[in-house]
Amino acid sequence: MVKIHSRCNLACTYCYVYEMADQSWKVKPTQISSTVIRKTAARIGEYAETHGLSDVRVILHGGEPLLVGPKTLGYIAEQMRLQVKPSTVLHLSLQTNGTLLSTGSLDVLADSGISVSVSVDGDEDDHDRRRRYRGGRGSYRTVAAGIELLRSARYRSLYRGVLCTIDLRNDPLRTYEALLAFSPPQMDFLLPHGNWTTPPPGRLKDASTPYADWLRSMFDHWYGSASRQPGVRIFTEIIHALLGGTPRSEVIGVEPTSIVVVETDGTIEQVDALKSAYSGAAATGLNVEENSFDDVAEHSAFASQIPGIEGLPNTCQACKLAVVCGGGYYPHRYQEQTGFNNPSVYCADLQALIGHIRNRIMSDLSKVRGDT
Repeated sequence: MVKIHSRCNLACTYCYVYEMADQSWKVKPTQISSTVIRKTAARIGEYAETHGLSDVRVILHGGEPLLVGPKTLGYIAEQMRLQVKPSTVLHLSLQTNGTLLSTGSLDVLADSGISVSVSVDGDEDDHDRRRRYRGGRGSYRTVAAGIELLRSARYRSLYRGVLCTIDLRNDPLRTYEALLAFSPPQMDFLLPHGNWTTPPPGRLKDASTPYADWLRSMFDHWYGSASRQPGVRIFTEIIHALLGGTPRSEVIGVEPTSIVVVETDGTIEQVDALKSAYSGAAATGLNVEENSFDDVAEHSAFASQIPGIEGLPNTCQACKLAVVCGGGYYPHRYQEQTGFNNPSVYCADLQALIGHIRNRIMSDLSKVRGDT
């Protein structure tokens, strides 16, 4: 993940970058420099060649990455493709709030082979409650217009899908249908960032499962549909794990995250959602000018992430669902007194949701086998 712009033109109320514990964005360069771009591209190419990687995924992120402008986007893609040899497939993608999608930006993204995912939180009322411009005006209509342009025949090949952060105040089926109207290739629903010290909205320290209840309703609707299309990533990853597969999501399964973040100043950090835990939680002390990505792999923050059940918090290792939930997303495990050696603050929700999906899958498998 390469942070190419550290500011945003929206002021989303739940943003972990600007609204939560770590405020280091205030001292980061507003935009990535050409020097950092070239050095980052060189480090990626170096690592891919050294380890004979068949493919590398680079996510352009922010803030709002489209604030860098079309020219810089084109330059970033050019440098990445220049440094990564043809023997390695380079997948370039961009995560945007959708407000700056235009024919100008999309033409450059198309020419540069950069695919696009858009954040949108449901219908107009639900989206605009939290995803607003700094003056308070809602962003939905601008975002919707951008997605309509993105899904047009000219740019459809760039369209990867939509991301929605769950708000318990919103009706799950209405939210699903609102996103379905954008014909996304894939949907994903994200649990709001929070932890045991700073719980997410509605997540009480008890056995209630408000987020599982919200998602179960949506799962039953999606799973009962004729095509189950588009895929809903949180559901498909859980099903994949339940059937013995290895999920490719950092929020499901027992594999440690493989995401490395390069900030606009060239510093190298852990997954950026750690900024929701405490100030400096994502820091490594490394940078692309002085350190290779082999240095990153050997850094204690990454080297200590043990794959498999053995790498999970102590209380998770005996849980029968641990191989599926993986203890929950690492940033969501934080507690001020015990660090990250805890199950997710969403533990009860994850157990309820995974149990529900497992029961539906097992019931269908029994019917196929003809079990009585």
